[in-house]
Amino acid sequence: METNATYLVANQYVKEICSNQVLKIQTGIDEKRFTSDVCKEEFVEKSHLNKHFLSHTKRKLYSCHICRKEFCHKRSLISHCRTHTNEKPYSCDVCFKQFSEKGNLKIHYRTHTNEKPYSCGVCSKEFSHKSHLNRHCRIHTHEKPYSCDVCCKDFSNKSNLNSHYRIHTNEKSYSCDVCHKQFSRKSILNRHHRTHTNEKPYSCDVCQKEYSDKGGLNVHYRTHTKEKPYSCSVCHKEFLKKGNLNRHNRTHTKEKPYSCSVCHKEFSEKSYLNRHNRTHTNEKPYSKRSLLNSYERRKNILGMSAIKTFLKKAI
Repeated sequence: METNATYLVANQYVKEICSNQVLKIQTGIDEKRFTSDVCKEEFVEKSHLNKHFLSHTKRKLYSCHICRKEFCHKRSLISHCRTHTNEKPYSCDVCFKQFSEKGNLKIHYRTHTNEKPYSCGVCSKEFSHKSHLNRHCRIHTHEKPYSCDVCCKDFSNKSNLNSHYRIHTNEKSYSCDVCHKQFSRKSILNRHHRTHTNEKPYSCDVCQKEYSDKGGLNVHYRTHTKEKPYSCSVCHKEFLKKGNLNRHNRTHTKEKPYSCSVCHKEFSEKSYLNRHNRTHTNEKPYSKRSLLNSYERRKNILGMSAIKTFLKKAI
């Protein structure tokens, strides 16, 4: 490594980390502190400052021998290499789930301990991960710092932007090892995989109902709390689910995004299109017994007023 190389950082030229011009060594009572002239961040050890300085120079000294991706820090390279080898050296001693990074294991432990060390200063909601808190705070600030350079749509977090990009590229990097169906996001693959295993790892602590994905559990919780976080900007009607709000909005916009491939008739909801398609296929998915069972259930819950509507839609 050169000892006198210069780099343009924050609109000024600074010396390489080995130069005395970059380091301010402050002598305290018990220790020496090393301070970066660029951002003023302090470090107890010089080696820590050296590693930190690479984030300013953007100098990437470490390269993956498989995909040639470059990294500033050796530990980042080691962590990246495990995406190729599928190595997961860190294991949870409670449920034995394995992880490629120690930090992810520490975060996972909080699902067992229910520890939530990060708290929102606005609504006091607690989180197990700092990044989850940061993402949540943007709900209050309405900040969307990540923008798609194709369609200019804005997002509150980078992972949603990355997932959105795949709409444009049609990239589906994740494949199910059972049925080989492909997905654009790993989280969607994980959720899909539970349709094969019938695993339901998320349980409601009020009624013990189980769910295969956390999103389903979060929505279910609202049936207990009566929370309706989604509100129509036109009539202010509130909804439990965002999908229900989107569907409701079409009553105002008259939008009909679902079209029949046979006669091109348009519908505001996919379920209406599916029901319409049966007029072409002559399909009758409901047996007399299943209709009778549904009839009895709805009669007991809703009364006769809703039954006529149900039978009209079903038949």
